[in-house]
Amino acid sequence: MNSYLTAISKLNKSNIKINSELVSIKDALNRISSKEVIAKSDYPADDNTAFDGFAINSKETKNKFQKFKIIKTIAAGDNPNIKKVPKLSCIEVMTGAIIKKPFDTIIPIEDIKFFPSKQNAKYIIINKKIKKSEFIRPKGSDYKKGNKIIKKGELINPAHILSLKTLGIDKVLVKKKVNIVFYPSGNELSDKKNIPSWKIRNSNTIYLNSLIKSLPVNFTVQKILRDKDQKLFKKQISKQLKSKTDILITSGAVSKGKFDFIPSVINQFKLKNHFKGVAIRPGKPIMFAKFNNNKCFFGLPGNPISSVACFRFFVIPLLFKSLGLKEEKPIFAKLKNKFSKKKKFTRFVKGKLTFDKKGFVQFEVFEGQESYKIEPFVKSNAWGVFKDGVSVFNKGNLIDVYSASGLNEFLIN
Repeated sequence: MNSYLTAISKLNKSNIKINSELVSIKDALNRISSKEVIAKSDYPADDNTAFDGFAINSKETKNKFQKFKIIKTIAAGDNPNIKKVPKLSCIEVMTGAIIKKPFDTIIPIEDIKFFPSKQNAKYIIINKKIKKSEFIRPKGSDYKKGNKIIKKGELINPAHILSLKTLGIDKVLVKKKVNIVFYPSGNELSDKKNIPSWKIRNSNTIYLNSLIKSLPVNFTVQKILRDKDQKLFKKQISKQLKSKTDILITSGAVSKGKFDFIPSVINQFKLKNHFKGVAIRPGKPIMFAKFNNNKCFFGLPGNPISSVACFRFFVIPLLFKSLGLKEEKPIFAKLKNKFSKKKKFTRFVKGKLTFDKKGFVQFEVFEGQESYKIEPFVKSNAWGVFKDGVSVFNKGNLIDVYSASGLNEFLIN
């Protein structure tokens, strides 16, 4: 049996090559950038006003009574150019309007005194020296030409798309979507709503399909493999190896039972970086192999939480590495309650990440760690990883903690 670290080492040698493609920013959400995206222009593109008010030339202001003639009104989106600007003149501006020389500062509308009246305004009154650049958003104060918008290997989010559109970038180079084909297996599985007590609903499939939606993945679900479908499965594997599929995943039939046929079928193909059985719980029967043609296989256990944990700690890391995403790092948390396990096993433990009274991050181990128990997983927001080599972890010990799905930020409450 492989240790967890040995299995991960083999996994790290098995990333698959994913090519790139140019896509519209409308289709770029949750895609992975293949190269840096650089601003091609400044933003704001020119100086513009932060408030409704009046633009003046600050050099003309003095600490005495002055009248500045209103010569024009400019709104956001209007052409700001004025052929000739008389001395002691001003322009009325709306928020976002472009400011051109000689105007260099703004007086907010709330501070304006009009002459002869507000209703019949011809001038504004100024009786003090005004500073330059008041209430102006300078050109390039947000992005300057050449600034980095998106890093290489970054997951593109809605904020990125906002910045790309603002800066006039319509297309980005991203990694192609990873093609995953999933085979649930077992005579006990059913897709029907009403089932007898000796059947179970096909929940692993819908969970993984839902989880993967926030990553650039095409997830194709195949018909349930039944206990005597060995020949059919072998034909399916042969077919998939000639297709555009990148990763094959099964759920169930990977242990040592009479009808656990998945390993015997997979072993008939040429494999590398192969492992079967890892000293982890849940998920001990997991199987992994890389075929000779850049495709990978994962055999996940059938129990719901075993399947979830193995997808979380084996499939997700391979996806991240293949797509060029940064390696996930754990956070360290103090253990809230004592936990014991077998020394030679690594344990993935359902629990909750919270803050203690002093503001330190702590991890609470939930009861109900059995691989068939779903309710504790629903209530959890994180996985505690208890490494092999140690059997007893006491309250206050520091442990590695990972987010529940591997795709989201921690939600600590």
